[in-house]
Amino acid sequence: MKANQRHQSMKKDIHPQYATAVVKCACGNTFTTRSTQAEIHTDICSNCHPFFTGKQKLVDTAGRVERFRQKYGTTA
Repeated sequence: MKANQRHQSMKKDIHPQYATAVVKCACGNTFTTRSTQAEIHTDICSNCHPFFTGKQKLVDTAGRVERFRQKYGTTA
């Protein structure tokens, strides 16, 4: 390997633009961060997540909770 091949510089203009982004949650909370996308939509954030709020909330994605209850039954 030649000496000049080991120290090649990085390619220019291949990285996406990294700028301020607005994050919007399903609960209505919005905040800003930095990302390659201008706007980000989420289903759950730190204001509505059960770990941070202390309240239990089932986030049902495509009926998974209901299928689990049907398969294994619910105890009352």
